[in-house]
Amino acid sequence: MNSNINSDEILHAIHDQVVDWRAWTGRALVLAFAAAAGLTVVAFTWMTERAFELFEQMQQGYWWSPLLWTPLCTAAIVWVMRRYAMGSAGSGIPQVMAALDASVSPANRSLFVSLKLTLAKMALATWGLLAGLSLGREGPSVQIAAGVMHHARRWLPDKSQVSEHGLMMAGGAAGIAAAFNTPLGGVMFAIEELSRKPEQRSSGLLLAAIVLSGLMAVSIYGNSTYFGVIRVENLGLALLLPGLLVALLSGLAGGLFARVLLVSIRGQSGDRFSRWRLRSPVAFAAACGLAVAVIGLVSHGHTFGTGYAHSRAMLEGNNDTEPLYVLLKFIATWITAWAGVPGGIFAPALSIGGALGNDIAQLLSYPNAPTLIALGMAGFLAAVTQAPLTSFIIVMEMVDGHGLVLSLMATAMVASGVSRLLSVPLYSALAQLQLQRLPKDSPAQPGGQA
Repeated sequence: MNSNINSDEILHAIHDQVVDWRAWTGRALVLAFAAAAGLTVVAFTWMTERAFELFEQMQQGYWWSPLLWTPLCTAAIVWVMRRYAMGSAGSGIPQVMAALDASVSPANRSLFVSLKLTLAKMALATWGLLAGLSLGREGPSVQIAAGVMHHARRWLPDKSQVSEHGLMMAGGAAGIAAAFNTPLGGVMFAIEELSRKPEQRSSGLLLAAIVLSGLMAVSIYGNSTYFGVIRVENLGLALLLPGLLVALLSGLAGGLFARVLLVSIRGQSGDRFSRWRLRSPVAFAAACGLAVAVIGLVSHGHTFGTGYAHSRAMLEGNNDTEPLYVLLKFIATWITAWAGVPGGIFAPALSIGGALGNDIAQLLSYPNAPTLIALGMAGFLAAVTQAPLTSFIIVMEMVDGHGLVLSLMATAMVASGVSRLLSVPLYSALAQLQLQRLPKDSPAQPGGQA
């Protein structure tokens, strides 16, 4: 009797997984939208790169132009965003986390993730780099890809096993995978930052979707990173003191950055700048744009944009980089985020951390500066995001050789721990601010599925 029951259950399961056309239709649609999400991030990457190239050409031809162009564009970006796409402000990661929150009803998820916000995010973040602002595209890529994947829900069969929660989580992770060319980093980002409940029968499909999105970027841009390959020489005890110093300082600097950014965006300090930002956000954005332009000119253009060029120069051994780069890029990135424009902090954080590691290498005359640059990248990013595993894996993908893996992991863990002494987790706090945008009469769903 039991054997017959077991046989029937097995046959039924096989039918559900192999024969049922709805299951195959759902799988095909999820993978198709995953490929579309990856290609959308690739298109966004191309747009931002061309935009910043145009800014550099303008700035090189007319050195004074950012003093007019950057504040004008910053004000215009904030005006357009506030009028037509308020949900596109900032990084994009907090919006996806807010959409995944159990208190958000399906009807309100479009406040945080949608195709409209995907298109707005692409256009406005690209405009931000055309303006020369200090921002990154990786955080926006999370919201962009999540919007594409979430749209798949409209086309899935009624009895599909893939939930909206799973689609948005896979989309957000796909954004990281495609932006950094690191599918493994995308998977870890989903686990560490976005996951709220484990998907059961569809988990393998969602992991495949994340990997497929990353492969879209690899197929077009090749298996390379924006910073080039960080080559690591033989390591020894000589790395212990410089490595520990990098971990501690990047943890302190990253924690301070997160705390300052949260206080500024929350506007709870009651200072006149916060009151001005609340009263006249467009005028405040123009002032922020002017400040970013002045800092950029003082740094000879190094603090404009994502910071990739400065990081590559350090890795190539160019010691002519701006000596105050860490401080100036820190301030420029903070002011850009405070202005409220759509844009992320991943790339600037990697650039700041790398520069911090390079400064310590120069200070201590450590012979293998790229090693400390890599540790600084992992440490500062882990401190800002308090996502040490994601940070470690992203930087690990840039390392040629396995000798630095344990050092990267240790640095990320120490820096994240130090950061927690100074600040609460940045993205979780920003997600709570996003939830304040929910309609006041929106019903809570404590036990509902996000």
